[in-house]
Amino acid sequence: MSMRHWIAAGACACLVVLGLAGPAGAQLRSQVVVQGLSAPILMVPDPTNPSRFFIAQQGGLIRVFENGALLPDPLLDLSTQIRVGGEEGLLGLAFAPDAATSGRMYVTFNSPDGDIVLARFRRSPATALTVDPGTRFDFVWPGGTPYIPHPTYSNHNGGNLVFGPDGYLYLGLGDGGSGNDPDNHAQSGDTLLGKMVRIDVNVPDGHATGYVVPPTNPFVGQAALEEIWDVGLRNPWRYSFDDVGPGATGALIIGDVGQGAREEVNYEPAGAGGRNYGWRIREGSIPTPGVPPTTPAFLPLVDPLFDYPRDVGRAVTGGYVYRGSALPAAYRGRYFVADFVTSRVGSIGLSIDPGTGEARVTDVVDHTAELAGGGTLGGVASFARDAQGELYLLTFAGRLVKIVADSQVGTPGTLSGGVAGRTVSFQWSAPPAGAAPTGYRLEAGSGSGLSDIAVLQTGTQTALTVTSVPDGEYFVRVRAERSGAAGDPSNELRIVVTESCTAPPAAPSGLTQSVAGSTVFLSWSGAPTASGYVVEAGSATGLSNLAVLSVGASTSLSVVAPTGFYFVRVRGLNPCGAGGPSNEVLVSVP
Repeated sequence: MSMRHWIAAGACACLVVLGLAGPAGAQLRSQVVVQGLSAPILMVPDPTNPSRFFIAQQGGLIRVFENGALLPDPLLDLSTQIRVGGEEGLLGLAFAPDAATSGRMYVTFNSPDGDIVLARFRRSPATALTVDPGTRFDFVWPGGTPYIPHPTYSNHNGGNLVFGPDGYLYLGLGDGGSGNDPDNHAQSGDTLLGKMVRIDVNVPDGHATGYVVPPTNPFVGQAALEEIWDVGLRNPWRYSFDDVGPGATGALIIGDVGQGAREEVNYEPAGAGGRNYGWRIREGSIPTPGVPPTTPAFLPLVDPLFDYPRDVGRAVTGGYVYRGSALPAAYRGRYFVADFVTSRVGSIGLSIDPGTGEARVTDVVDHTAELAGGGTLGGVASFARDAQGELYLLTFAGRLVKIVADSQVGTPGTLSGGVAGRTVSFQWSAPPAGAAPTGYRLEAGSGSGLSDIAVLQTGTQTALTVTSVPDGEYFVRVRAERSGAAGDPSNELRIVVTESCTAPPAAPSGLTQSVAGSTVFLSWSGAPTASGYVVEAGSATGLSNLAVLSVGASTSLSVVAPTGFYFVRVRGLNPCGAGGPSNEVLVSVP
């Protein structure tokens, strides 16, 4: 079924103009970044290091992902303090706008009794890769409880956390579960369930509740809980602000999971809180089937931007407006959205009224086939966005994938090199995925990641020999190019050129592996002229995209690894550089 069928019937779609001419010719693909995750629900950048990310898993672990690898130790482990199963578990994670100095982070999860807890933790120092569980503070809500009471039903928790461009923390909460909101929570002003909540958490550590109500909240001084920002939501699983990159409007866009008829996306211009999105009276743009007459909390009921029927999808996953630069310009300003059950991914063109800030849909494009690559994405649980505005998908198949342009070249295979006197030779292989390169460039620098010494174009050949190289230490990597645009770098080599250097070490031999639980044991026979070794692990044969570990002069290694499959080999090192690879072993961590 075409994604065109995602267009809803009713008033909210009456101005839709279907047309795929914009981005249709600019195809996308997904680039696997990491595998072996367990039920990942979200990823956020580290505010102190934009190349580091934290991945939250439903079971309670917050994993650290840095330089292409999952670190063995989590940022935080809540697995023994929460209830997990179905829709319950770890629900949300956000860092304070001042987290780079305050170290504050906020987490939502289900307590052992199933209630919803919002807890504050502190990283000390703010750049730390672990969090002391002893810094936990549970917010105290109206009624005096350190949790938001949740009915005995296990579903419709919501729990997403996002700081808005106004600096306030937004917490989206489900209606409390069961079917058709039997207690009418979403239209009741005396509960936070079924609502978007907005609070100010910029309070001292000793503050009794952990937050204050912003004075501009729409229900301050009225007969409703003042923490409420919007009402009439069923299960706002994922929402975001259009707040990164040129053209950003600051709008709040909410993916609200439906009951049995429609899935919906709601669009709210910046600062336009106090809306009633209609649940349980309406599901998407239609009256909710099987629900008795219900008095709304207030009128009007706001139409969704977009909704779709259950034969298209069964659980919407809200995404982001794309404002990055790596995808073609036709995608900028489009809203990316997915469905968890059907693993479908699409993008919606938006036309923004400059006077009101309201949006309407111009066209809808289905990207599922191109992103799945002939397979399935495996249950899109969440989108993620990096500091540059580029988008990622987290799937219950245990993968983090990046959305990239199909014209973008992939990462070259493992770079190796050798030194003989003042002659240095390099070899690599073509990228295993992505568009065919039109050339390669070799970068050499005085430090890791630098290219301040030389950038050499090699044409389409995958080998290069450089003569008359001066004595010195060089950090070298290779990138594939296409039409002048360069892809991601290969692994990096440290090369030392001296008069006495004749050749890198021979390849180690006899690499063996064994696994006990999550610990991997490796051993090999050393190379005579090696002064150290490096272990490479990749997601496919010959790749080193998952880990590159320096192990000194030892000929064995034990390391804790995430669940997954790893193709592993080892190389010897000496002042001339890295030698050839050993035999490759396949490691399976259960």
